Amino acid sequence: MLNRNLNFQNKFHFTSLGCARNLVDSEVMIGILLKAGYEATPRLEEADYLVVNTCGFLESSRQEGVETIADLFKNKKGDAKVIVAGCMVQKHGGELKEKFPEIHYLLGSGDVEKILLAVQSGEAGNAVTNARSYLEWGEIPRTLTTPKNYAYLKIAEGCKKRCAFCIIPTIKGPLKSKTEAQVLKEFNALLSQGVFEIILIAQDLGDFGKDRLEKGALAKLIRSILEIKQDFWLRLLYLYPDEIDDELIEVIKSDPRVCPYLDMPIQHINDTMLKAMHRKTTKKQIIGIIEKIRREIPNISIRTSLMVGFPGETEEQFEELLEFVKKHPLDNIGVFKFSLEKEAYAAKLPDQISEEVKQDRFDRLKRAQLKVVRKRTKSWIGRKVMAVVEGFHPDSPMLLRARFSGQCPDIDGQIIINDGRNVTAFGKVYEVEITDATDYDLIGTVLEPKECKKPRLALI
Repeated sequence: MLNRNLNFQNKFHFTSLGCARNLVDSEVMIGILLKAGYEATPRLEEADYLVVNTCGFLESSRQEGVETIADLFKNKKGDAKVIVAGCMVQKHGGELKEKFPEIHYLLGSGDVEKILLAVQSGEAGNAVTNARSYLEWGEIPRTLTTPKNYAYLKIAEGCKKRCAFCIIPTIKGPLKSKTEAQVLKEFNALLSQGVFEIILIAQDLGDFGKDRLEKGALAKLIRSILEIKQDFWLRLLYLYPDEIDDELIEVIKSDPRVCPYLDMPIQHINDTMLKAMHRKTTKKQIIGIIEKIRREIPNISIRTSLMVGFPGETEEQFEELLEFVKKHPLDNIGVFKFSLEKEAYAAKLPDQISEEVKQDRFDRLKRAQLKVVRKRTKSWIGRKVMAVVEGFHPDSPMLLRARFSGQCPDIDGQIIINDGRNVTAFGKVYEVEITDATDYDLIGTVLEPKECKKPRLALI
């Protein structure tokens, strides 16, 4: 039975947890609701429908989901309905319903388009099918929730890799790629909305097209994008080291519109650990690709993720990881403690590491990386970059915030603008001189109100 009383119950509040791929799914659900005549509200207390799109990747993310749902029930108005969607529902829907029996509707991670059914249903229910991941195809409405100057474009879902610590294939299913034609259609649609920076996302961009047995599909896609005669920034998230070959390096450096930036997850550097994690690269190969990328694209920013406390990790192997961070400095590192996920292969391995040892190694690796970051950020002092000025800094209306092409939104640091007198509009590109640096952020002055004609060039 559908609830047609939209005049009195038509406000919704949305919470999106987890990765950028989840955010894209949330934007699709928001677009569907807006097109149907519903109204978005930032105030959960006045919403008739409270939707949360969950992440189920790690225990910490699942705990965040539970806390978020509990907060919605605590603060919602009396007759408001709570709808829970996403990865956590796909794997733990029964547990959620048991913990929160008043949940109105559950939507699986592949059932995004049924959000209208969930909202309009007069009875509690669920739509959790075996479609474990979702790819929008352009015709479905999508409302961007990111700042106007950037947006994410999901080109694939699922994963064909089988890393020992990861349950993404279990949650999201096998790799599914969009066609090149569809990606180009969506890319142009984002440009037509005034988006300047478009960020291609997938669990692993390098696997794009491999479900169709296509070779070199990502490089070919990027070349097709670069045929578009328009200024933009193109950013790539994420590329595993085994997927970065000469062809891809060449296409990245071939056009100034491709951001000289790589988020390249490597997880560890010790060969025994890499093999135990079911990774496809060795220490020698990882160091070789980093050195080659820096040689071919000297101004590139490289980010990675490292894991401590994987089962069997010895102190000596951890020290090797510490030494790698010091000898091969990267621009940013996300450090994670191994999370024991019951469905992951690594959960069954012997020699599990205690939480105390994990925390100690986490803290030591973070301290080592901070020293590297401080040195690298200080090296920017005196340089000039082209940066997007995005708005006021949250700490003071006297400061502005900006990013250059080596800084990804919501992941890396930013540029704090302490002299923005030349800024005429947000979302535009200006020449900025770096005058100082903090731990992860740069500090700069806007030199002139001139839009960048070659967006990718970080150095002037």
